[in-house]
Amino acid sequence: MVALDPAHIVGTGGAVGALLRAIVSSRVDVEEFPVGTLAVNVLGSFFLGLFTFLSLDQSALLFLGTGACGSFTTFSSFSFDTVRLWETGDRLRAAVNAAGNLAGAGVALGLAWGVAALIG
Repeated sequence: MVALDPAHIVGTGGAVGALLRAIVSSRVDVEEFPVGTLAVNVLGSFFLGLFTFLSLDQSALLFLGTGACGSFTTFSSFSFDTVRLWETGDRLRAAVNAAGNLAGAGVALGLAWGVAALIG
């Protein structure tokens, strides 16, 4: 068996995650609120938690966790969207965006933990 360089594993996973992010965001995003960013952050948190709680091997975690989930989720867009909403005077949506991303990610991790306990 050929041992793959960790950078290649992460890079390949990152390409997969970036493509999935573009697909999900384009399907659910709306102009008034960054639903796409919220969706990928919550889904990505769930799957990263699931992969971690299932104790996958190192290569699988590099591909799925660091690569795919890392490029699927986006802290920078979440931060930018929140600040943009705040600066344009839409403070309620900014607060909802911040709370939704943080609480959603936490709930998603809790669900992943429960799912992993059931199947692992």
